[in-house]
Amino acid sequence: MIGPQIFDDWPERYDRWFETPTGRLINHYESQLLREFLQPDKGELILDAGCGTGIFTREVLQSGASVIGLDISPTMLQRSIEKAGKLPFSCLQGDMLRLPFPDGVFDKSLSVTAIEFIADAAAAVTELFRVTKLGGLIVVATLNSLSPWATRRAQDAKTKGHPIFERVYFRSPAEMLACAPVAGKFATAIHFSKQDDPSQAAIIEAEGKRLNATTGAFLIVSWKKEAPHPGASSGA
Repeated sequence: MIGPQIFDDWPERYDRWFETPTGRLINHYESQLLREFLQPDKGELILDAGCGTGIFTREVLQSGASVIGLDISPTMLQRSIEKAGKLPFSCLQGDMLRLPFPDGVFDKSLSVTAIEFIADAAAAVTELFRVTKLGGLIVVATLNSLSPWATRRAQDAKTKGHPIFERVYFRSPAEMLACAPVAGKFATAIHFSKQDDPSQAAIIEAEGKRLNATTGAFLIVSWKKEAPHPGASSGA
């Protein structure tokens, strides 16, 4: 299992990437798809599991929802606190596989690009289901294994990448959907590549959305937590 210290030098690099022209484009399209799936609303209490430096947490907070963030890395959490400012955000250090919350306390649960670092993705999703209220949404985003971005990331990890990428698990839409015992839905974004002209990104993304392409780098999956049917076996 990856320990928290491996992320100690990562917050600055992570945030700096999103300030590059390509990084700003990626943040725009990923945030857009995240809002579409999560639909955060004023007054909701939302868990952000693996909140990292709070880039996507702030997007949720701006909807008027309250957010509790959880991350294995204290250095990441410190950056997320700084980003949240006076918005209704609290956080704690913890493990996605053992969420320190009672059953059914959150209106919605979210995890963005954190499940890559967990070998047993289904166990992590089960925990998200557990802490979410009946009728609530569970939304998980990850780097899509069908995307060229994942292929390049895996190659870079072997040659020049940061050690955190030596132990990651990229998954396909089908693999992510199979992490829960109920039907879910998915979509992908970031169909352009790092080498594409940034001015063409909007055109490429629009075409990817029109085609319902499954190879976008940003894979987002959601499930609704519903009461089990009478006679059904128990589950998340």
